[in-house]
Amino acid sequence: MAERILIGVAWPYANGSLHLGQIAGAYLPADIFARYHRLKGNEVLMVSGSDQHGTPVTLRAEKEGKSPEEVVSRYHREFIDSWKGLGISFDLFTTTGTENHGEVVRDLFLDLLDKDYIYKDRMVLPYCPNCRRFLPDRYVEGECPYCHNLRARGDQCDECGKPLNAADLIGAHCGICQGTPEFRESEHFFLRLSAFTDQLQSWIQDKSYWRQNVYNFTHRYLADGLKDRAITRDIQWGIPVPVPGFEGKRIYVWFEAVIGYLSASKEWAKSRNNLEEWRCFWEEDAKSYYFIGKDNIIFHTVIWPAMLLGYNGLNLPYDVPANEFLTLKGRQLSTSRNWAVWLPYYLERYDPDPLRYMLSINMPETNDADFSWQEFVRRNNDELVATYGNLVHRVLTIAYRNFDGCVPQASADDADSESLLSRAEDTLHAVDSLLYGCHFREAMREAMSLAQEANRYLDNKAPWKSIKEDRDSAATAISTALGVICCLKTVLYPFLPFSSGKLHRLLGFESSIEDNGWAISVLKAGQKLLPPEPLFTKLDDAVIEEENSRLEESVLTPG
Repeated sequence: MAERILIGVAWPYANGSLHLGQIAGAYLPADIFARYHRLKGNEVLMVSGSDQHGTPVTLRAEKEGKSPEEVVSRYHREFIDSWKGLGISFDLFTTTGTENHGEVVRDLFLDLLDKDYIYKDRMVLPYCPNCRRFLPDRYVEGECPYCHNLRARGDQCDECGKPLNAADLIGAHCGICQGTPEFRESEHFFLRLSAFTDQLQSWIQDKSYWRQNVYNFTHRYLADGLKDRAITRDIQWGIPVPVPGFEGKRIYVWFEAVIGYLSASKEWAKSRNNLEEWRCFWEEDAKSYYFIGKDNIIFHTVIWPAMLLGYNGLNLPYDVPANEFLTLKGRQLSTSRNWAVWLPYYLERYDPDPLRYMLSINMPETNDADFSWQEFVRRNNDELVATYGNLVHRVLTIAYRNFDGCVPQASADDADSESLLSRAEDTLHAVDSLLYGCHFREAMREAMSLAQEANRYLDNKAPWKSIKEDRDSAATAISTALGVICCLKTVLYPFLPFSSGKLHRLLGFESSIEDNGWAISVLKAGQKLLPPEPLFTKLDDAVIEEENSRLEESVLTPG
């Protein structure tokens, strides 16, 4: 029976170009997972959108002397182009600026308010006398009181992941003028998080299948005791508070952004002229997965589940497979600090699948992983080109040249051939299990191990030699290798959709690769093949020096 899978992916702030850290952290693993489940025949809804209300957007707008709307519009369009270029297959990628999103946020806010899960209270907020305004949390910088990172912000510390309030910072200062803020009282709405401690502690008890860092971080956070959190701010950019007397305030972005998963699902249903279709992904047996970076764990394992518990009737997250960070020369990638390899820059110069491969085989699932151009070129040339690409190209070339451009008939009983085909079946099942459990790096390594074994088999059989003396033996070797390639194009499709689709066509299949499902395609003897073409391009070592030089000179800039 088909499963229903909701895939919620982190909402990127529309304040700068996407970078490789974001791709490795959330978007690539989510796409791999979605493509896998679609191949399995499951119903998938993958949603996200541009977060246009965060203070990073207003910071960018002020820096450029533009309106937030102009900044959002530019980067949202760029995001759409980037998803297409890298093959990230959203069912809907929207924004938090739609009327639909506003309606859903107001509905959830008022529902929790009516149930007394939201209440009014006064709080102390940073006010900059030089800038003459209350400062959004991200406008305040200082030292983290927990890990003593000197560049923590007033909403969260990126080093230790602890959510913060601006008043918690040691040596707090205004991120605009560097002046010392005053702390003044202001009336706001609070989410009664403390009311959900017991329910959430009970809920995570059976989450042993979560990644260890996600489970441990969540467990420690709950054990410390939940504190109520303010969900409105004295700002002008965002969704207005739907309560009289609060016209000058806005709903805080951390509260409204997670509601985007629900609002995007409803928008998707409306686009299909079925207003209630979203429910099948939020109720009963459907499973929801949230793909995020480790700096967003608490928002998805504590705060969003608490909001859902209060709202009542909708599924809590089934899994939150948060990744660790991708670093660049040992430093965390950052839009605000202009330290990254930007996705639009990459896509202008290189093919998408080599990047998808590099970030998959080196995915930061359990610990931070470093990106380097040297490693990128090495993996492209030694693994994609020399191992997998070479296997495919020489098998297709021998078949096309020596068997009239058709799949040869295997005619000899051969233990080695049977063993390799059995290994291909085992690989299909192993990768199936690994992807189902969100173990992407290990799944990719399992697939590449099959390619390596197929190369060893081909070297031993040497059909380019035996074709002259024992045509039946050569035909069996090539037929066997083609069977393995059919397995590889399936198990690698979630990771490498462009090259897998191309290989599917080269093998003579007229249907789409998605139509074949999660199975080894059946190649019939006599099936017509297309003229062989390389799947990947070897990169010159000069790329390493060129790209490192660009980094050192800070030539790479967003947008």
